[in-house]
Amino acid sequence: MTVKTLPTQPKVGMVSLGCPKALVDSERILTKLRADGYGLSPDYAGADVVLVNTCGFLDSAKEESLEAIGEAMAENGRVIVTGCMGNEAEVIRARFPNVLAVTGAHQYEQVVDAVHDAAPPTQGPFIDLVPEGGLKLTPRHYSYLKISEGCNHSCSFCIIPDLRGKLVSRRIDAVLREAEKLVAAGTKELLVISQDTSAYGVDIRHDPRQWHGREVRAHMTDLARELGQLQTSEGRAPWVRLHYVYPYPHVDAVIPLMAEGLLTPYLDIPFQHAAPSVLKRMKRPANEAKVLERLKNWRAIAPDISIRSSFVVGFPGETEADFQYLLDWLDEAQLDRVGAFRFEPVAGAQANALDDQVPEEVKEERYQRIMDKTAAISAAKLEAKIGRTLPVIIDEVGEADEDGSIGATGRSQADAPEIDGHVYLRDVTATLKAGDIVDVEIEDADEHDLFGVVTG
Repeated sequence: MTVKTLPTQPKVGMVSLGCPKALVDSERILTKLRADGYGLSPDYAGADVVLVNTCGFLDSAKEESLEAIGEAMAENGRVIVTGCMGNEAEVIRARFPNVLAVTGAHQYEQVVDAVHDAAPPTQGPFIDLVPEGGLKLTPRHYSYLKISEGCNHSCSFCIIPDLRGKLVSRRIDAVLREAEKLVAAGTKELLVISQDTSAYGVDIRHDPRQWHGREVRAHMTDLARELGQLQTSEGRAPWVRLHYVYPYPHVDAVIPLMAEGLLTPYLDIPFQHAAPSVLKRMKRPANEAKVLERLKNWRAIAPDISIRSSFVVGFPGETEADFQYLLDWLDEAQLDRVGAFRFEPVAGAQANALDDQVPEEVKEERYQRIMDKTAAISAAKLEAKIGRTLPVIIDEVGEADEDGSIGATGRSQADAPEIDGHVYLRDVTATLKAGDIVDVEIEDADEHDLFGVVTG
């Protein structure tokens, strides 16, 4: 008998920084490399080459990216840089002249070619194995589903169109096919992401495609309805969560889908501010009064809907009156989850040239005030959930303590992974596992999290 020795796989390490969209880029790169016969290394020492997927949105993010590149160079020395900061190759090479290659955002082919050059692949039928649904950097039970790339907006504080270009939407059948594969592979929660989810399909005129014998448009409402038809192995619909939703009028049409249970009652809407003068300087629509009315209507249709948003404080020209307007607006809006950011100049952004820059100490003071305001709103909303029974998806199950008690951490439908709160469970069974969706009686709450016990 002839014994054949398998060739040694070259191994790739990955450091992925930035937003979920960049994480999806990393997953696609690793999936292609795995298909080409590469193994994955969990550390620098075992990697033949290290990929650093950078973020270039803010100066602080760029510095974090440069630090990550420096660490990879020090620990391994064979480094390929990609991602948003890859557009500033001269900055990267000035600090790290020995990096092997630098590519820009979502330039998958160039990244893979650079890896091939640095560590040629060893291919064969026993090596080129990729799991159904591709390689993932998230836990098995939730997945990011990127539906488009780029953005058509010209917000004065943002350089995403410069980094990632104008809107380029994926075909609707390709998106749905990927979602179907992810759910078949064990995904219980789909997180729909893009730079502007509401604009999906605008660039391709909402191109219709055949999907399972019916015509479906490349449109946010059609996409949401179709995703709600998917079934997990347990025969239930996966949670489908929409992120980066601009409040265009047609967003109203997805709220009934939440009421029907086809879509998770959650919207991530980047309002950024409420004061009309600030929104004008940001080059964003100033229709805050109409938004308040729409929020009221949405809650009437889907009472459990949770709205998350983010706001910039200290934007150039923001007066104390503007900031107080925002605080008063938040009192009216009663958003469920809020993140806030101090304005930070970004190289290439139009906002850098605006007059009336806000002093750093004023930014900090306003940041603390908005965080106190939104924490109080969150605490009141979560306290109102005490005594209710809510569906919760399990993220992690702990080890039994000395008394044999087991705890677990999960999320309600109001909580997206990584950015929102948690539901902490006591006295769960040893059979509970990550990805299970269970009914939980809420017993207590704080400013951001819930505490409860599995019912039944």
